[in-house]
Amino acid sequence: MPGGEIRQRNPNHLAVSRVVLPTKEGIERDKQLDKHTEYEFGGPWGVIAIMTGFPVLMYYLWICLVFYDGNLVHPTSVDDVQPFLWRMWEHIRVDASPSAYAWKVYTGLIVYQLFLAWVVPGYMQEGLPVPSLNYKTLMYKCNAIGCIYITMITAAALHYYNIFRLTEIIDNFGHLMTVAMIYGWGVSIFMYTITVATGNQIRMSGNFIYDVFMGACLNPRIGPVDLKMWLEVRIPWVIVFFMSVSGACKQWEQYGYVTPNMAFMVLATWLYLNACGKGEECIPQTWDMFHEKWGFLVIFWNFAGVPFSYIYSVVYMASHDPSKYQFSSPTYVALYATLLTAYYIWDTSMSQKSRFKMQTQGIMTYRKTFPQLPWGTLNNPSYIQTAHGNRLLTDGWWRYSRKPNYVADWIMALTWGLSQGTCSIIPYFYSVFFITVLIHRCGRDFERCALKYGKDWEKYCSIVKYKFIPGIY
Repeated sequence: MPGGEIRQRNPNHLAVSRVVLPTKEGIERDKQLDKHTEYEFGGPWGVIAIMTGFPVLMYYLWICLVFYDGNLVHPTSVDDVQPFLWRMWEHIRVDASPSAYAWKVYTGLIVYQLFLAWVVPGYMQEGLPVPSLNYKTLMYKCNAIGCIYITMITAAALHYYNIFRLTEIIDNFGHLMTVAMIYGWGVSIFMYTITVATGNQIRMSGNFIYDVFMGACLNPRIGPVDLKMWLEVRIPWVIVFFMSVSGACKQWEQYGYVTPNMAFMVLATWLYLNACGKGEECIPQTWDMFHEKWGFLVIFWNFAGVPFSYIYSVVYMASHDPSKYQFSSPTYVALYATLLTAYYIWDTSMSQKSRFKMQTQGIMTYRKTFPQLPWGTLNNPSYIQTAHGNRLLTDGWWRYSRKPNYVADWIMALTWGLSQGTCSIIPYFYSVFFITVLIHRCGRDFERCALKYGKDWEKYCSIVKYKFIPGIY
């Protein structure tokens, strides 16, 4: 790899691994990227709207789904506006209060996941060189796969011995959602405060609200636990999976069977959770880890947004009779096939890109975690060597699209809504919201890549012509 390399091994294998320098041109371009130059998300007023509006939207969609048969309700007249708001508030007050049960369960999950992340043995993965740390690479403890299955075994035992019934999770959805929101807000403000107080802030705008939203810290850690990577997997996707399992358990207790629709959601959420665990060593190679800060945008979304707005289909099916969402056998086959095909493309494209980066750094190690899919690793792939010092992959799935993983990820999101058919439009929120996020994120990524790589990015775009869907867009 172009540039210099200075090894700085740390005894605990958790902080600095080495310093990997790009070219001089690369260093100059990185300096531009590591400065706050413009507001995103509509600036301070835009982020205020997001920070206040999204929690309100989460409550509204949940209320419509559970109490109004999945229909979007609204005031029937001008005179009904105030009574309508009072009705909404009453649902929140009664069924979404931060109950003692919700505090116990959600806090217990956080403590248990932190404990497991700390003590369970794991594979040590070197991350990308971080410009703001003078191109030091950090070591990441990857033990999510073990922690996930220990959590599953623990939950199964607690359920079997009637200590903690899994059916209670979906029944307390509203209460848990409120506690999750409180954690999202609280941790965001705490991390901003402690980071600024210790002088470790980076890329600040000078606007308090905006900086709380975007974050002040880049590499938050407690002992061996990288909090940003920990929160990306251990809380949101664990909750999403157990919400699906809870819905399945509830159907079993009520009807004596689990519908193919609910089984689909258990499979879909397990695939995602397991993928995050078995390929955790690929996460340190992502933009999220080496560049994105840890602020409200990421913290609230992982504590509350993902687990309580991505699985509305499970919430609907758990509270409605199966006769409302029965499909024909060919429909079920098509639904499952679409999910598995999209999952294969998503899993292997993510693996191809991350392992290519690891190959470039000379730190590639093959982990035998299940399942390792064919074409997950590219041998002698084609790429563009940039003046910055990095390489741009032009092989595998990445020869057809600049974001093949996004396309497959979105198709999986769409199938989650399709699992309940046309009963309600609300379960499609995930796919609609997700495509909006992906388009916005692509715009951000492509702008930064153009700044970072210059003419090399133009060359890359001439080879990989399509942003998302080959031959279409």
